This record gives sequence, C-alpha cells and structure tokens, in this order.
Amino acid sequence: MRPRRIAFLASEAEVARQALARLTARYGQAEPEVADVIVALGGDGFMLQTLHATEAFDRPVYGMNCGTIGFLMNEYLEHDLADRLAEAEEEVIHPLRMRVGDTAGGLHESLAINEVALLRAGPQAAKLRVSVDGKVRMEELVCDGALVSTPAGSTAYNYSAHGPILPIGSDVLALTAMAAFRPRRWRGAILPRAALVRFDVLEQAKRPVMADGDSRHSVRDVAWVEVTTERAIRHRILFDPGHGLEERLTREQFV
Repeated sequence: MRPRRIAFLASEAEVARQALARLTARYGQAEPEVADVIVALGGDGFMLQTLHATEAFDRPVYGMNCGTIGFLMNEYLEHDLADRLAEAEEEVIHPLRMRVGDTAGGLHESLAINEVALLRAGPQAAKLRVSVDGKVRMEELVCDGALVSTPAGSTAYNYSAHGPILPIGSDVLALTAMAAFRPRRWRGAILPRAALVRFDVLEQAKRPVMADGDSRHSVRDVAWVEVTTERAIRHRILFDPGHGLEERLTREQFV
C-alpha cells in the first residue's frame, strides 16, 4: 500500500539537512506519531537514534543513506519514493534490555538495538564472572571487555571484536569477548535469544568497568550487568526488495 503520510527525519550532517529540505518540498511532511512511514536520512548511527526515538509509535522506518556507513540504510534516491516504500520488505527486530547496578548501589536501565558492551575503565584488564539463566558459566573472564549482540548488531561492534555474524531471523545472541587474556583465545558463545546473561565485575575498585548500550547510554563504576531480549518492543525496518538485512548479513560473510 502506498503511504500517504511520510515523516522525514534527518541527522545534523549538512548533506542530510539538504536532503530533508528537498524531500519535504516534494512529498510533504507529517509528524512521526501520525505518519504511515518514517524516513530516516543519515547513517547507521542516526538510524539507531531514530528507532529509539520512535519506538512508541510502532511505525516502519525506512533509512536512506546520507552518512558514511549504511548497513541499515537504503540507497539515497529522491524519485519514486512512494513506490519504493510500498514495495519495501519489512524486517522486525527486538532490542536488548540492559540493567546495570553500580558500585554505589544505583540501578540503571536502557534499551540497545545493536549491543550491550562492558569495557575496562582503567589500566588493568576487566575481570568478569559470566552467568546465563542463573547458572555460572565462567567463574573468571579476564579481558578488555565483553558484549552481547543481537543479530541486527552482529556486523557492528561485535564483528570488529571477531564475533560471529548472525542471521537476522535467528533466535540467538552473540556473547563475544574483547582481547580475552584468560581463558586464552576464548572468542565467546552463541546463546538462545531468550537467555538472561549476567556479568558480575570482580575486583571492582582495582579493575573498574563501564557498561554501554548502543554507544548512547554509558554507566561507569559497574558492579553487575544483566542483559536480556525485550520481546515487548519491536522495531520495523524497511529495505528495498533483495537488499534486506538477511541478504546483507549473508553478503558480508563473503566479502
């Protein structure tokens, strides 16, 4: 069905702001909460920002690349946009919920579409205890950090840390270590998407750790972190036919 109301959102990049002006002059502008579809103009970072900002509206989001990286974006073209939107294929992804307890007793929560990462915040490696669904799986992981990634985020930070690329429709998460010192060369694990992953920070004062969700919500002086899939929230992403996340994830592995 051809969308009648389009909400255009743009990053602060000049090329994106210019695209916003041209597209709204051509197709009009609707508020995101009443639009049939939201069009995000920017790169992958802005796409994540748009998904987080509009998650309460349950509207599909179609990205057009006006940035430097566009794994979640479609090619930028101004003509026949209504037809492209009508023909686009929808992918549904669910974010991760991050719960963090800090060393002062505070509790922090946020959502992450790509990954939740723990990173050492001092000169010494982090020392973590890893539990899955209430069972300790690793008493001591000494590393620069560790992360839990969704399939949608598996080609981002997870991939740069040598984690696996996950098919978008798979019911799994990637648990990936960064520069693991002990156990040596441990690269991580693939876990069920419904798993509850917990990290307890050992030697907190000597080896401080920070936690980060999608590089948008950071917590320092971490005592523990719990990560699980938030099935109650869904993000609907639109892709041009033949260029969806499934195809992109497969293609990435043969580059």
